[in-house]
Amino acid sequence: MAAQPYDESPGRGDQPPPRSRARQDPRTLSNQETIVSDAPRRSRRRGEGGPPEPPGPPTEKGGKGGWRRFIPSWKIVVAGVVVLAAGLFGMIMIAYANTPVPDAEQAKAEALAEQSTIYYRDGKEIAKLGTKREIVPISKMAQTVRDAAVAIENKTFYEDSGISISGMARALYMTATGQQLQGASTITQQMASNYYDGLNREVSLKRKVLEIFVAVKLNDKLSKDDILQNYLNTVNFGRAYGVEAAAKAYFGDSVTAAKLTPEQGAYLAARIQQPNWEPDAPALKVRWNTTIKYMAEQWPDRYGQLPQTAKWPKLRKDSNENELGGLKGYMVMQVLEELKQRGLTPDAVRSGGYHITSTFDRKLMLAAKEAVQSTTRSMSKEYHAGLAAVDPKKGRILAFYGGSNYVKDPFNEPFDAKKQAASAFKPYVLAAWLQAGYSLKSYVPGNETVPKEIPGIQKEGIRNSHNVGQSIDVIKATAQSVNTAYVSMAFALPGKIDEVKNLVESAGFNQDRMEADVKEHSYQFAIGSAPVSAVEQAAGYSIFANGGKYTKYHVVQEVRRGKQVVYPEQRASKQVVDPGVAADATVAMQEVLRSGTAAGQGLGNRPAAGKTGTNNNEKEAWFVGYTPQISAAVGFYREQCKTKKGTVVQPINSSCPETPRGKPSTKYNRDNPYSRAYEVSLGFEGAGPPTATWHKFMTLAHEGLPIEQFPKRAEIGVPENIVPSPTPTPKPTEDDPFDTGDDPLGDQGNQDCFVNPCNDDVTPTEEPTIDDGGDDTGFPQTANGDVAGGNNGNGHGNGNGGGRLPAPKPTGWASMSRSEER
Repeated sequence: MAAQPYDESPGRGDQPPPRSRARQDPRTLSNQETIVSDAPRRSRRRGEGGPPEPPGPPTEKGGKGGWRRFIPSWKIVVAGVVVLAAGLFGMIMIAYANTPVPDAEQAKAEALAEQSTIYYRDGKEIAKLGTKREIVPISKMAQTVRDAAVAIENKTFYEDSGISISGMARALYMTATGQQLQGASTITQQMASNYYDGLNREVSLKRKVLEIFVAVKLNDKLSKDDILQNYLNTVNFGRAYGVEAAAKAYFGDSVTAAKLTPEQGAYLAARIQQPNWEPDAPALKVRWNTTIKYMAEQWPDRYGQLPQTAKWPKLRKDSNENELGGLKGYMVMQVLEELKQRGLTPDAVRSGGYHITSTFDRKLMLAAKEAVQSTTRSMSKEYHAGLAAVDPKKGRILAFYGGSNYVKDPFNEPFDAKKQAASAFKPYVLAAWLQAGYSLKSYVPGNETVPKEIPGIQKEGIRNSHNVGQSIDVIKATAQSVNTAYVSMAFALPGKIDEVKNLVESAGFNQDRMEADVKEHSYQFAIGSAPVSAVEQAAGYSIFANGGKYTKYHVVQEVRRGKQVVYPEQRASKQVVDPGVAADATVAMQEVLRSGTAAGQGLGNRPAAGKTGTNNNEKEAWFVGYTPQISAAVGFYREQCKTKKGTVVQPINSSCPETPRGKPSTKYNRDNPYSRAYEVSLGFEGAGPPTATWHKFMTLAHEGLPIEQFPKRAEIGVPENIVPSPTPTPKPTEDDPFDTGDDPLGDQGNQDCFVNPCNDDVTPTEEPTIDDGGDDTGFPQTANGDVAGGNNGNGHGNGNGGGRLPAPKPTGWASMSRSEER
């Protein structure tokens, strides 16, 4: 119903009926009487018969009006605050009452179980990591270190209730706003965090509140001496946890916590804030001075003269050399790296009390060292060698050689150096060829590729350094390492070069590196342009030794904490190629050791197979081979250290010196090094030192092992003749008495000279022995001899490689008696 206007006459028009007739007085009333009786009282004072006025603004006497009516009474506000505070206080008290304080004996056991141990696969110890905490009573802690810790960390320690209100507010605010991750602000809070496993290590508001509750409870339950004792027994000082172990770690075994001088005590206390500081870091020296100053201010009777007399304490040489020196440093760091990838950080390992069983075999580690060092002993430090051996069935890295001393040279050759695989990559092309349904009986191109121009290859094409005839079968192409044959085989695959790339990625090679190399080098990828590591090669050849199956290589068998296995072995396996493919590929690679590029380097009556590899200008050389029990890869390269003026200087511990003779310098540093590494020619081929090193290692590694046979040849696939098979050589006629009919290459006499390029300077021998060495022309080169678009692969050096002529052979190595095809 529409509202009636105020200026409308009361008697005009129909009036609305009463809201409820049931409540009307039974007397008969006029409309006017009804309206007047229902009108507001003040409208009556304005005169009879007038319409009611709208309500006016409130007066002071009549109560609040306008915006003031929305303001609650102060009584309501006070009551609300009281209720809220009471509720919040009640919640805090409930949370406080329900916060458990861990049992001290259990906490003590946790505190002691800090040192971790890494073992060989047979359970013998490799190294202990971290320093085991030694719990000592406060009576055996020097007053100096106790005072130093209190002075620099919590000067109100003896007066506060376990928490600092100002410090707590600052820490909560900084953590909540994300500006900084603040630690516990009092010694009691830090002790609660360090001593009890119930407080996890994450920095969060929840943990901060829990720290506060535990700290207050501990302050009520324990004496200040008990709190300080527990704190100093468990805090991290960098090299060790706990003041007793830290005293020995920094000042020598004869120095205990009870014998610490004021300067030594101040040193340890100064480290608490940043335990990862270097032993003589400038920031640490500043904090050491501050600690001494605070000690003098707080206890002038004891340390008033200390700021004037204190001298920087003499520090013990880092025991890291004992922990990581020699071969064990390389093993330890590989274990730590793998565990880090699985979520267990090195710091957690060093302080977690873990028992880690590695995959390493001590006997084989020593065999790897002997094999490499016996080969390189007469070479200069410019020569670098890496060896890796893998159990092909389980993916376990049994042994490797990365260097002689990790502390002096931490670069781990078989894991860190990525070098062109050269012809040692061809077996993966062979595997893809056989997997595609083609057989070993196929005939493939000899002197030039088919087609002659391969997409992505320069016009001069892929070449060989020797004459192999117009066609050759796959086994001979493998044994003699024929570049043109393998590039043509890759091109003939249904999926082209992508089939090879997909196969090697399935065999464990880094996907990004493989894709980048195919994009850059196209079909040169088939003959080893991709950079790979020795451990990748050893694990990759496992597919041939293990029936086509690949198991991801790894160095950790098991991690235990107490009796519980917390990290089991990871042995993910997959079938990369068919078992028959692996069997037939092995047949071809056995021929490499029988009559091919590595002839005479087999293991006697023990079946073995493998492949040599040498890249352009002999900058890198390989041998990768296997038995049914072990797959091993050996790689060599050479780096020359040159100054900006071109002066050649000798490496220091296998690395180019950053300063002249490695001495301190104000001119040279890591950003502006005195010399840089440039990769130069080795002066030998894959059939030389790499194969000799492999042979020696495998001989030592198989001592005492039973002889296992490879699977028999599977004869899979059908012949796919990219080129016609060679016709029989005609018998000599009487018209040419000088023609004996000998055609040792099986290349139809001189017919190959009609196929560009002809190699007139190649003189065939009675039985061609073509190797991976010499001057491989498989990769198109620029004018200065570098690989066109190639990867100079400098390992851990910073140089660009030289593309220079082969350097003289190292002392003690005779020239190779045969040329080696790559």
